[in-house]
Amino acid sequence: MVNQTIVQKKVIIALLCGMLGCILMCSGDWLMIYGSTTYHGETHWLTEGAAQIPSWRNALSMFVAFPAVIFYGVGLLTMTEFIKHKKQKGIYHYLTVFGMLPWLCIHLYVVMILYAFAMMSQSCYEAALPVAEALRVQFSWILPLGEAIMILPFLYWFYLQISGKTIFPKTMAYTNTLFIYGVLQIVKSLLPDTPFRLGFANGLMSESMFIWFGIMAVWSIVHDAGGKEK
Repeated sequence: MVNQTIVQKKVIIALLCGMLGCILMCSGDWLMIYGSTTYHGETHWLTEGAAQIPSWRNALSMFVAFPAVIFYGVGLLTMTEFIKHKKQKGIYHYLTVFGMLPWLCIHLYVVMILYAFAMMSQSCYEAALPVAEALRVQFSWILPLGEAIMILPFLYWFYLQISGKTIFPKTMAYTNTLFIYGVLQIVKSLLPDTPFRLGFANGLMSESMFIWFGIMAVWSIVHDAGGKEK
């Protein structure tokens, strides 16, 4: 019983670490873009507000991303405790490790473009916008490729839950991060065009994962996951 309690506490702490990672990453997402939503080019996030963001905000946004990804990893990897069989545990583990790789890459891609855009805007906005958009287009392949790798563990997790290969009820599969993301996308579409909406949209994945980790943590407490249920 003592060992069961220890395992449960470790699972809860790991899930809380995941939630902390979401807070850190989401804070960085908001820091880099929160401001006036008016834009003049083809890129909706190269806004007048972004042009005025001081360099320390972009630097801090990048800095907090490092511990954020570490805490993400702690939370995501502990989900193996809920998987019934060793083979599936291993597949989920490796998909999660590979899925963590694009997080910092995508964050750096966006931060560097926003930083260059803001710095150049201080002297010549007319040149800043085409340069920033050229950078975005040149490396635009990073987003679809990175996001495709990032969602693999969440897709596999849905498969595991819906097929009864975890300790959760099959209906819990619909609490998946990707479903929560879809719901928050609808919420975003209903919000007025304000800096809050821009920040909310930029941090959508972290906000979705925060809710998901919270659901897993509450379920674990109520059902003694990692303890009696195992």
